[in-house]
Amino acid sequence: MRYLLACVLGVGVTCVLLWALRPLATRIGLVDTASKQKLDKGNVVLIGGIAIFAALTVSTLALDISPPAFRSFLAVAALLVVVGFLDDLWQLPPQIRFAVQVTAALIMAVGGGVVVENLGAITGNGTVTLGPWAIPFTIFATVGVINALNMSDGIDGLASGFSFIAFVLLGYVAMANGRVADASILGLLACSVGAFLLFNIRFAWRRRTVVFLGDAGSMFLGFALAWFAISLSQGENRAMAPVTALWILALPLIDTVSILLRRVLSGRSPFSGDRDHLHHLLLMAGCGVNITNTVLLSSALILGVLALFAHYYGMPEHLLFYSFLGLSLLHLWCTAHVQKVLYRNRIINENVMPETSSKAGRHGANGIGRT
Repeated sequence: MRYLLACVLGVGVTCVLLWALRPLATRIGLVDTASKQKLDKGNVVLIGGIAIFAALTVSTLALDISPPAFRSFLAVAALLVVVGFLDDLWQLPPQIRFAVQVTAALIMAVGGGVVVENLGAITGNGTVTLGPWAIPFTIFATVGVINALNMSDGIDGLASGFSFIAFVLLGYVAMANGRVADASILGLLACSVGAFLLFNIRFAWRRRTVVFLGDAGSMFLGFALAWFAISLSQGENRAMAPVTALWILALPLIDTVSILLRRVLSGRSPFSGDRDHLHHLLLMAGCGVNITNTVLLSSALILGVLALFAHYYGMPEHLLFYSFLGLSLLHLWCTAHVQKVLYRNRIINENVMPETSSKAGRHGANGIGRT
């Protein structure tokens, strides 16, 4: 009963803050303004991350969950939310964001004891241990997850939808293995993110989003996903194999790596901006925002559930790992070819019917979120 009340409190705090902070956010300029790199028209407040973090903090205090490692989690999450808030407000240099993300991962590993010590039996010849490379790999993996979620925050509800699904699946794994504290926190995170989704997705009576996560939200949620994916897959009493965690986060990770590889192979900087993410390709193919969200979030849920079935029914870890690599290569090949076809057709359409060639304008009218 007490936990149910904490969940209701988390939902309530999220909804109240999302409603109450909008005028203040508009007044101080905490808004996402339309630009060539963004698909939305008009200004949308960037308070989602602040509301979710505040709701988690209040609800966990009410539930009196205070394992030592969780204090480190809240401290690092607060750092990321503050820096994300400043970035949303003033657009900090990328070097500062990267340095803060590395610092957060380092504190997680050293202060919180959440470290990727091994990769599991991904080769089929015993456990692959990292030894002295454990902390550097933990930093690499954590920063990668944070940025993968940030890069998926391109249409309304996608990044938060990925997070919600992952929190629910990770919470199930934690509960099934008796990790009550972890399961409780993950459940509270899922409740707060679920409440945010009510404001972030579009309904028949509301044709555009009300709030965005902002960098504060995407960095916080990405860090939370990395923290629990690592903590549940490491140690003698691990709740799942590391490769299972990889599958739960599969879609944003695979799409991000694919994007970076395509940029490099085409001679561009891996950090250059574009509209070549999987959600952009689906939009360009004529899918609406809701259809694109349904396809991608359903795919993420299916991949995560299949991974849990494989884990609990004893599928060898190396087969899961090789399947993940195969899926990644298939995604890279398919998106590269689809991208070529879509861009070729767009060029033809622009030459034949220039009055209908403004894809960004059409997407903006549909109220798509940040790129």
